[in-house]
Amino acid sequence: MRYARVSVGGRAVWGRVEESEIELLSDSPLEGTPDVIGTVAREAAVWLPPVVPGVFYAVGYNYPRHIAHAGADTPERPEVGYRANNALTGHGSPIVKPVEVEGRFEAEPELVAVIGRTIRHATYEEARKSVFGWTIGNDVSARAWQHRDRTFWRSKNSDTFKPMGPWIETDVDPLTQTTTLRVNGSECARFPTGDMVFDPYDFIVEMTRHLTLHPGDVLWMGAESTCQLEPGDTVEIEISGIGVLSNPVHLEGNRA
Repeated sequence: MRYARVSVGGRAVWGRVEESEIELLSDSPLEGTPDVIGTVAREAAVWLPPVVPGVFYAVGYNYPRHIAHAGADTPERPEVGYRANNALTGHGSPIVKPVEVEGRFEAEPELVAVIGRTIRHATYEEARKSVFGWTIGNDVSARAWQHRDRTFWRSKNSDTFKPMGPWIETDVDPLTQTTTLRVNGSECARFPTGDMVFDPYDFIVEMTRHLTLHPGDVLWMGAESTCQLEPGDTVEIEISGIGVLSNPVHLEGNRA
């Protein structure tokens, strides 16, 4: 099943995504079994981030090739960081590059786990059952800011730097899929989605030793490869079995 959030008359509405239409729902599927209250054509949909997380967790170095490229040490245990909800934007919405950004401005294609139940002190099997579904994230990063600032406050958390979507897929094993990154239709990177140091359930087990996860929390799982972005580009991230997240890149103050 695929669930999304779309804008209808300026209001955010949950929907169940079908072949040609989206069935609008009375409430969040994370909270129960909502009723169908209408439909909208898929081609006319204005896509929002498929969930607004209570807490936005993000993994750092988690792919061997990325770790080797960065010259970093392989992590000995799963550890997470945090991102900011203000950076979220939906499928089809522009990534806005601030005019002050210089140097590398990059896309990072990431698998995203969406938590579906309240969980603490999880076993591995409980961690597996706690995931409602999977979506796609683009961890846009301004590298000069990342290296210059003491935190990631603007390099990874500026408005629009975290596209997520287009929907949540509940019926897929993401660790057997392939992640592909394209810019303007040209492939920049392709890698096995599951080729991680620690898988999502390892992280959930470790995280819930110390904190409680709640329905709607998200966990971004890191990337193997990156690709440079410029205003005027269109970036696509495809994870087989889930879908394609696509966003144009605009310069701040311009439409291209």
